[in-house]
Amino acid sequence: MNRHLVYPTIIVFLIILFGVSYCQQQKRTRQVLSENERLVNENRGLKKNLELSSLTAQQIADRKDMQQRVEGTFVDQREYYRRNWKQFIAVNTSDYRTGLLGGIKDLKIQVRNQSDYPLDNVVVSVEYMRGNDNVFKTEQYTINNIPAKGTQSVAASNSRKGMKVKLKLISITSQAMNFCWAVNKPAPPDNPDPYRCAGK
Repeated sequence: MNRHLVYPTIIVFLIILFGVSYCQQQKRTRQVLSENERLVNENRGLKKNLELSSLTAQQIADRKDMQQRVEGTFVDQREYYRRNWKQFIAVNTSDYRTGLLGGIKDLKIQVRNQSDYPLDNVVVSVEYMRGNDNVFKTEQYTINNIPAKGTQSVAASNSRKGMKVKLKLISITSQAMNFCWAVNKPAPPDNPDPYRCAGK
């Protein structure tokens, strides 16, 4: 073969070889991209199905909770509040004034009732504390007629000494809730409803 024809033939052959390889590579690339797109769409569909399943499960749980609330009796609701009263009943003080050398003025004791039942009375012990945390004096106050979802307060006496006060719940009574709690009333661990008023 003529030497002048060998080089062009080799070049043409190489060009054809590279062209075929390039086409095959492009075909494989398109296949990979197509497969990736299919997987992405599949994952998107799975995610959507998972979200729908989660939403359906939440709706079922909500319906069950609502059904339990609707079917729950008046006594069941009262028992729930009795057993979990600390989540719904709280006592605190107003912003009171203290003297330069001690003494407390404008003190109010406030009871917050977040239950669905009124409270007849709440007894609170107030300790007037010196700066060294020693108790100067202790007084008890009774707050009456705290409405459901409401608050009630009573003015406490001023003190010529003391820098701060400490509150302690002594007792809570609610006929509407059938609730009788007292700090000195033991709660047996085997009694699921220990603060139900006796004999009611």
